[in-house]
Amino acid sequence: MFDKNYLMPQDALDRVLDALSEIHPEYENTGLENAYNRVLAKDIFSQEDLPGFDRSTVDGYAVASSDTFGAKETMPAYLQLTHEIFMGDEPDFALAKGTTAKIPTGGMLPKGADAVVMLEHVQIASGGLIEILRSVPLYENVIRRGDDISASSLVLEKGKRLKPQDVGALAGIGITEIKVFKKPIVSIISTGDEIVSASEKLKPGHVRDINSYTLSGLIQKYGGIPKRLGIFRDDYSTIRDALSQALAESDMVLLTGGTSAGTKDMTSSIINDIGSPGVLFHGVSIKPGKPMIGAVVNNKAVFGLPGHPAATVVCFNIFIRPVLSKICGMPESTIESGILRAVMSKSIASSAGREDHVRVSLEVKDGVLYAAPVLGKSGLITTLVKADGIVVIPGSKLGLQAGEETIVRMF
Repeated sequence: MFDKNYLMPQDALDRVLDALSEIHPEYENTGLENAYNRVLAKDIFSQEDLPGFDRSTVDGYAVASSDTFGAKETMPAYLQLTHEIFMGDEPDFALAKGTTAKIPTGGMLPKGADAVVMLEHVQIASGGLIEILRSVPLYENVIRRGDDISASSLVLEKGKRLKPQDVGALAGIGITEIKVFKKPIVSIISTGDEIVSASEKLKPGHVRDINSYTLSGLIQKYGGIPKRLGIFRDDYSTIRDALSQALAESDMVLLTGGTSAGTKDMTSSIINDIGSPGVLFHGVSIKPGKPMIGAVVNNKAVFGLPGHPAATVVCFNIFIRPVLSKICGMPESTIESGILRAVMSKSIASSAGREDHVRVSLEVKDGVLYAAPVLGKSGLITTLVKADGIVVIPGSKLGLQAGEETIVRMF
């Protein structure tokens, strides 16, 4: 049963975000080679046009468009071929009326030219004449100077996480160094007397540490620097010392494995003992992830995640990722998740008042994208391995029906 007094996920997240209202991320300079996935700390305006000249988009002949008006296969226009333009060269001539110049894709148009006729629409005649078999309008097959980016225009806004194409745009306008927010350090504390390292041989009753590796990957994916502090036994002073150290060395702390019935009160007490305002919520109306803890200690977020791998990933995406984005310098409204619409292949039941996050795999059948539930308990890591994303069933619904269209949040 879910306690009706438990917060809904968004309400729980808002408590943490509100308590972190005074976050002021630091910034640093970086070169383009290290700019991918970094968050801009300053708006970027172009100092030049891109491209810096009118250029051809096809192999063909540079022309004055007015010289081709009315041209067709049965009545071609005749132009005198006077020059050939080569890549990387600036033409040192101007087209006179009735003349043309051969030009490659990307070549710079000469003065007097305002369009390009494709090779396919030209025939070579005698005496240096060419036949234009199709008229071209003004700027046909031409990218004009500044069509891509114009000088003084805003290219990229502060708070944007840079994609490869963003870095390419910066290179195109000659910007090689930028201001970015520093990557926040997120410490991970694994707790539990049963948890052992991934390299250790298992004894009966022990399980290898899965969550710290999963969390490390997620932190890196969304712009942070993970710091795995190790595995700590379920002891008050041991965990308290580890948390105190982590808070001193990082911008956010994640505790994984210590929020279930046996240790949840101890974890909350440790957090409250170290600083204020302390625990802001403990327990959320969600599946998987009900025993989640959210706190702020001395203006740093602290989260206690459930020990089950699937619950850990769900809770990371709901709670930790938005907070990580905030301390990375990104606007709260930024949406980075891949979102797809798909049709449910099977019906899924849910409980009223609880937000269910169901793992799904995707499959295309007859041109339709279907989402199939990946069934299994939240303690099974393979349910995440087999899944492509998550379908959220809000607390106001009792499930999803087969054939119903839904939104899939991609991993």
